[in-house]
Amino acid sequence: MAGFSAPFDRRRFRLHRARAAADFAAHDFLFREIADRLIDRLADVTRRFGLGLDLGCHAGRLASAALDSGRVGRMIACDAALAMAREARADPRVATLVADEEALPFAPASLDLVLSNFSLHWANDLPGALLQIRHALKPDGFFLAAVAARGSLAELGEAMIAAEAFVTGGARPRLAPMADLRDLAGLLQRAGFALPVADLETITVTYEEPLRLLADLRGMGETNPLLDGAPLRRDVLMRVSEEYRARFGGADGRVPASFRVAFLAGWAPHEAQQKPLRPGSARHRLSEALGTTEHPLERDDKDR
Repeated sequence: MAGFSAPFDRRRFRLHRARAAADFAAHDFLFREIADRLIDRLADVTRRFGLGLDLGCHAGRLASAALDSGRVGRMIACDAALAMAREARADPRVATLVADEEALPFAPASLDLVLSNFSLHWANDLPGALLQIRHALKPDGFFLAAVAARGSLAELGEAMIAAEAFVTGGARPRLAPMADLRDLAGLLQRAGFALPVADLETITVTYEEPLRLLADLRGMGETNPLLDGAPLRRDVLMRVSEEYRARFGGADGRVPASFRVAFLAGWAPHEAQQKPLRPGSARHRLSEALGTTEHPLERDDKDR
Protein backbone atom coordinates (compact mmCIF):
# COMPACT_ATOMS: atom_id res chain seq x y z
CA MET A 1 0.00 0.00 0.00
CA ALA A 2 1.46 3.34 -1.03
CA GLY A 3 2.79 5.38 1.86
CA PHE A 4 2.33 2.56 4.38
CA SER A 5 5.17 1.97 6.82
CA ALA A 6 5.00 -1.23 8.84
CA PRO A 7 6.03 -0.51 12.46
CA PHE A 8 6.36 -4.12 13.63
CA ASP A 9 8.89 -6.80 12.76
CA ARG A 10 6.54 -9.76 12.41
CA ARG A 11 9.44 -12.22 12.48
CA ARG A 12 10.52 -10.79 15.84
CA PHE A 13 6.90 -10.92 16.99
CA ARG A 14 6.68 -14.64 16.17
CA LEU A 15 9.99 -15.32 17.92
CA HIS A 16 8.78 -13.51 21.05
CA ARG A 17 5.55 -15.50 20.99
CA ALA A 18 7.35 -18.81 20.43
CA ARG A 19 9.86 -18.11 23.21
CA ALA A 20 7.00 -17.47 25.65
CA ALA A 21 5.04 -20.63 24.81
CA ALA A 22 6.71 -23.16 27.11
CA ASP A 23 6.26 -21.13 30.30
CA PHE A 24 3.24 -19.09 29.25
CA ALA A 25 1.02 -20.43 32.06
CA ALA A 26 3.28 -18.73 34.62
CA HIS A 27 2.62 -15.31 33.08
CA ASP A 28 -0.83 -15.53 31.53
CA PHE A 29 -2.84 -13.74 34.25
CA LEU A 30 -3.79 -10.89 31.92
CA PHE A 31 -4.98 -13.23 29.17
CA ARG A 32 -7.01 -15.28 31.64
CA GLU A 33 -8.73 -12.14 32.93
CA ILE A 34 -9.46 -10.80 29.44
CA ALA A 35 -10.70 -14.22 28.26
CA ASP A 36 -13.19 -14.25 31.14
CA ARG A 37 -14.42 -10.80 30.16
CA LEU A 38 -14.77 -11.82 26.51
CA ILE A 39 -16.80 -14.89 27.47
CA ASP A 40 -19.05 -12.72 29.66
CA ARG A 41 -19.71 -10.52 26.64
CA LEU A 42 -20.33 -13.54 24.44
CA ALA A 43 -22.89 -14.75 26.97
CA ASP A 44 -24.87 -11.55 26.36
CA VAL A 45 -25.44 -12.64 22.74
CA THR A 46 -28.58 -14.75 22.69
CA ARG A 47 -27.63 -17.27 20.04
CA ARG A 48 -25.41 -20.29 19.48
CA PHE A 49 -22.58 -20.37 16.95
CA GLY A 50 -21.59 -23.38 14.89
CA LEU A 51 -17.91 -22.89 14.03
CA GLY A 52 -15.71 -20.39 15.82
CA LEU A 53 -12.11 -19.21 15.53
CA ASP A 54 -9.75 -18.13 18.32
CA LEU A 55 -7.43 -15.82 16.37
CA GLY A 56 -3.97 -15.31 17.90
CA CYS A 57 -4.84 -18.03 20.39
CA HIS A 58 -1.70 -18.12 22.56
CA ALA A 59 -2.22 -21.34 24.55
CA GLY A 60 -5.88 -21.68 23.54
CA ARG A 61 -7.59 -20.70 26.80
CA LEU A 62 -10.22 -18.61 25.02
CA ALA A 63 -11.11 -21.40 22.59
CA SER A 64 -11.62 -23.82 25.47
CA ALA A 65 -13.67 -21.30 27.44
CA ALA A 66 -15.89 -20.66 24.41
CA LEU A 67 -16.64 -24.37 24.14
CA ASP A 68 -17.24 -24.60 27.89
CA SER A 69 -19.76 -21.76 27.62
CA GLY A 70 -22.05 -23.89 25.46
CA ARG A 71 -22.43 -21.03 22.97
CA VAL A 72 -20.11 -22.53 20.32
CA GLY A 73 -20.25 -25.96 18.73
CA ARG A 74 -16.69 -26.25 17.36
CA MET A 75 -13.56 -24.14 17.76
CA ILE A 76 -10.39 -23.64 15.74
CA ALA A 77 -7.40 -22.07 17.48
CA CYS A 78 -4.68 -20.46 15.38
CA ASP A 79 -1.54 -18.55 16.23
CA ALA A 80 1.31 -17.06 14.24
CA ALA A 81 3.78 -19.07 16.34
CA LEU A 82 3.87 -22.85 15.94
CA ALA A 83 4.91 -23.32 19.58
CA MET A 84 1.78 -21.51 20.79
CA ALA A 85 -0.48 -23.48 18.46
CA ARG A 86 1.00 -26.66 19.90
CA GLU A 87 0.12 -25.50 23.42
CA ALA A 88 -3.51 -25.09 22.33
CA ARG A 89 -3.57 -28.80 21.40
CA ALA A 90 -3.85 -29.60 25.12
CA ASP A 91 -7.63 -29.37 24.65
CA PRO A 92 -8.54 -32.24 22.28
CA ARG A 93 -11.83 -30.53 21.40
CA VAL A 94 -9.97 -27.69 19.66
CA ALA A 95 -8.56 -27.93 16.13
CA THR A 96 -5.28 -26.00 15.81
CA LEU A 97 -3.25 -24.47 13.02
CA VAL A 98 -0.55 -21.89 12.38
CA ALA A 99 -1.82 -18.76 10.64
CA ASP A 100 -0.87 -15.10 10.57
CA GLU A 101 -3.52 -12.55 11.49
CA GLU A 102 -2.61 -10.60 8.36
CA ALA A 103 -3.02 -13.58 5.97
CA LEU A 104 -6.00 -15.65 7.07
CA PRO A 105 -6.37 -19.02 5.28
CA PHE A 106 -10.15 -19.25 5.64
CA ALA A 107 -12.66 -19.29 2.82
CA PRO A 108 -15.16 -16.43 2.55
CA ALA A 109 -18.27 -16.90 4.68
CA SER A 110 -16.87 -20.01 6.40
CA LEU A 111 -16.97 -19.01 10.08
CA ASP A 112 -19.83 -18.19 12.43
CA LEU A 113 -17.70 -16.54 15.11
CA VAL A 114 -14.24 -14.98 15.40
CA LEU A 115 -12.76 -14.27 18.83
CA SER A 116 -9.38 -12.73 19.57
CA ASN A 117 -7.73 -12.26 22.95
CA PHE A 118 -5.20 -9.41 23.11
CA SER A 119 -3.35 -10.20 19.89
CA LEU A 120 -4.52 -8.03 17.00
CA HIS A 121 -2.72 -4.89 18.24
CA TRP A 122 0.47 -6.41 16.81
CA ALA A 123 -0.91 -6.45 13.26
CA ASN A 124 0.89 -4.07 10.91
CA ASP A 125 -2.23 -3.78 8.77
CA LEU A 126 -5.06 -3.84 11.29
CA PRO A 127 -7.63 -2.46 8.81
CA GLY A 128 -6.73 -5.26 6.39
CA ALA A 129 -6.89 -7.88 9.14
CA LEU A 130 -10.35 -6.72 10.19
CA LEU A 131 -11.51 -6.79 6.58
CA GLN A 132 -10.26 -10.38 6.19
CA ILE A 133 -12.09 -11.35 9.39
CA ARG A 134 -15.31 -9.84 8.12
CA HIS A 135 -14.97 -11.68 4.80
CA ALA A 136 -14.32 -14.99 6.61
CA LEU A 137 -17.54 -14.61 8.62
CA LYS A 138 -20.84 -15.88 7.34
CA PRO A 139 -23.61 -13.30 6.99
CA ASP A 140 -24.71 -12.43 10.54
CA GLY A 141 -21.48 -13.93 11.91
CA PHE A 142 -20.05 -12.28 15.03
CA PHE A 143 -16.63 -10.77 15.75
CA LEU A 144 -15.49 -10.13 19.33
CA ALA A 145 -11.96 -9.12 20.28
CA ALA A 146 -9.83 -7.40 22.89
CA VAL A 147 -6.79 -5.34 21.89
CA ALA A 148 -4.33 -3.10 23.69
CA ALA A 149 -5.34 0.54 23.33
CA ARG A 150 -3.44 3.80 23.59
CA GLY A 151 -2.39 4.48 27.17
CA SER A 152 -1.49 0.88 28.00
CA LEU A 153 1.56 0.71 30.26
CA ALA A 154 1.79 4.50 30.37
CA GLU A 155 3.69 4.30 33.66
CA LEU A 156 6.36 2.06 32.14
CA GLY A 157 6.66 4.24 29.06
CA GLU A 158 7.20 7.38 31.13
CA ALA A 159 9.78 5.69 33.35
CA MET A 160 11.68 4.36 30.33
CA ILE A 161 11.88 7.73 28.62
CA ALA A 162 12.99 9.47 31.82
CA ALA A 163 15.60 6.78 32.57
CA GLU A 164 17.12 6.78 29.09
CA ALA A 165 17.23 10.57 28.98
CA PHE A 166 18.97 10.67 32.37
CA VAL A 167 21.61 8.07 31.48
CA THR A 168 22.27 8.80 27.81
CA GLY A 169 21.05 12.36 27.34
CA GLY A 170 18.43 11.27 24.80
CA ALA A 171 15.49 8.91 24.53
CA ARG A 172 13.29 7.18 22.00
CA PRO A 173 9.76 5.84 22.46
CA ARG A 174 10.06 2.34 23.87
CA LEU A 175 6.43 1.25 23.77
CA ALA A 176 4.67 0.16 20.61
CA PRO A 177 2.16 2.62 19.13
CA MET A 178 -1.44 1.70 19.91
CA ALA A 179 -4.69 3.07 18.51
CA ASP A 180 -7.20 4.95 20.64
CA LEU A 181 -10.78 3.81 21.10
CA ARG A 182 -12.25 6.24 18.57
CA ASP A 183 -9.86 5.07 15.86
CA LEU A 184 -10.60 1.41 16.62
CA ALA A 185 -14.35 2.02 16.37
CA GLY A 186 -13.75 3.71 13.03
CA LEU A 187 -11.76 0.73 11.78
CA LEU A 188 -14.70 -1.58 12.54
CA GLN A 189 -16.94 0.61 10.39
CA ARG A 190 -14.31 0.87 7.68
CA ALA A 191 -14.05 -2.94 7.54
CA GLY A 192 -17.79 -3.15 6.91
CA PHE A 193 -18.99 -4.54 10.24
CA ALA A 194 -22.64 -3.92 11.07
CA LEU A 195 -23.72 -2.71 14.51
CA PRO A 196 -20.12 -2.03 15.64
CA VAL A 197 -19.42 -1.47 19.32
CA ALA A 198 -16.15 -0.44 20.96
CA ASP A 199 -15.59 0.21 24.65
CA LEU A 200 -12.62 0.54 26.95
CA GLU A 201 -11.68 -1.01 30.28
CA THR A 202 -8.54 -0.54 32.36
CA ILE A 203 -6.97 -3.49 34.16
CA THR A 204 -4.42 -2.39 36.76
CA VAL A 205 -2.00 -4.76 38.43
CA THR A 206 0.66 -3.90 41.00
CA TYR A 207 4.21 -5.09 41.45
CA GLU A 208 6.61 -5.09 44.36
CA GLU A 209 9.50 -4.76 41.92
CA PRO A 210 9.11 -2.75 38.68
CA LEU A 211 11.44 -5.01 36.72
CA ARG A 212 9.11 -7.90 37.45
CA LEU A 213 6.68 -6.27 35.03
CA LEU A 214 9.29 -6.52 32.28
CA ALA A 215 9.78 -10.21 33.09
CA ASP A 216 6.02 -10.78 32.83
CA LEU A 217 5.83 -8.98 29.48
CA ARG A 218 8.61 -11.22 28.20
CA GLY A 219 6.83 -14.28 29.57
CA MET A 220 3.61 -13.19 27.85
CA GLY A 221 5.35 -12.73 24.50
CA GLU A 222 4.38 -9.05 24.66
CA THR A 223 7.81 -7.44 24.44
CA ASN A 224 8.32 -4.79 21.82
CA PRO A 225 8.68 -6.03 18.20
CA LEU A 226 9.25 -2.58 16.68
CA LEU A 227 11.40 -2.68 13.57
CA ASP A 228 13.77 -0.03 14.96
CA GLY A 229 13.67 -1.31 18.53
CA ALA A 230 16.97 -1.78 20.33
CA PRO A 231 17.45 -3.42 23.75
CA LEU A 232 17.86 -1.15 26.76
CA ARG A 233 21.34 -0.92 28.19
CA ARG A 234 21.71 -2.46 31.63
CA ASP A 235 22.46 0.90 33.30
CA VAL A 236 19.32 2.36 31.70
CA LEU A 237 17.30 -0.63 32.85
CA MET A 238 18.40 -0.11 36.45
CA ARG A 239 17.44 3.54 36.20
CA VAL A 240 13.99 2.52 34.88
CA SER A 241 13.31 0.82 38.20
CA GLU A 242 14.34 3.95 40.13
CA GLU A 243 12.21 6.26 37.96
CA TYR A 244 9.23 3.93 38.16
CA ARG A 245 9.33 3.89 41.96
CA ALA A 246 9.90 7.62 42.25
CA ARG A 247 7.04 8.53 39.94
CA PHE A 248 4.42 5.89 40.66
CA GLY A 249 5.32 4.08 43.90
CA GLY A 250 2.49 3.78 46.39
CA ALA A 251 2.53 4.01 50.17
CA ASP A 252 2.80 0.23 50.31
CA GLY A 253 5.93 0.28 48.17
CA ARG A 254 4.23 -1.33 45.16
CA VAL A 255 3.95 0.19 41.68
CA PRO A 256 0.98 0.01 39.28
CA ALA A 257 0.91 -1.17 35.68
CA SER A 258 -2.17 -0.16 33.71
CA PHE A 259 -3.41 -2.15 30.73
CA ARG A 260 -6.04 -0.29 28.70
CA VAL A 261 -8.10 -2.91 26.91
CA ALA A 262 -10.39 -2.04 24.01
CA PHE A 263 -13.23 -4.51 23.45
CA LEU A 264 -14.44 -4.57 19.85
CA ALA A 265 -17.59 -6.22 18.54
CA GLY A 266 -19.38 -6.27 15.21
CA TRP A 267 -21.48 -8.41 12.89
CA ALA A 268 -21.01 -9.46 9.31
CA PRO A 269 -23.85 -7.72 7.46
CA HIS A 270 -27.12 -9.59 6.94
CA GLU A 271 -30.42 -8.39 5.54
CA ALA A 272 -32.31 -9.45 8.68
CA GLN A 273 -30.26 -7.17 10.96
CA GLN A 274 -31.70 -3.98 12.37
CA LYS A 275 -31.09 -0.94 10.20
CA PRO A 276 -30.95 2.70 11.31
CA LEU A 277 -34.00 4.74 10.28
CA ARG A 278 -33.67 7.18 7.42
CA PRO A 279 -33.36 10.82 8.54
CA GLY A 280 -36.79 12.43 8.73
CA SER A 281 -38.67 9.11 8.88
CA ALA A 282 -39.69 9.35 12.56
CA ARG A 283 -43.47 9.28 13.15
CA HIS A 284 -43.41 11.02 16.53
CA ARG A 285 -41.70 14.17 17.72
CA LEU A 286 -39.37 14.24 20.71
CA SER A 287 -41.44 17.10 22.18
CA GLU A 288 -44.48 14.80 22.32
CA ALA A 289 -42.57 12.15 24.27
CA LEU A 290 -41.23 14.75 26.69
CA GLY A 291 -44.55 16.58 27.06
CA THR A 292 -43.05 19.94 26.09
CA THR A 293 -43.80 22.61 23.53
CA GLU A 294 -41.66 22.77 20.43
CA HIS A 295 -40.58 26.21 19.26
CA PRO A 296 -39.23 26.69 15.72
CA LEU A 297 -35.70 28.11 15.60
CA GLU A 298 -35.56 31.61 14.16
CA ARG A 299 -32.68 32.18 11.77
CA ASP A 300 -31.17 35.32 10.30
CA ASP A 301 -30.52 35.59 6.58
CA LYS A 302 -26.80 35.15 7.26
CA ASP A 303 -27.52 31.70 8.75
CA ARG A 304 -29.22 30.46 5.60
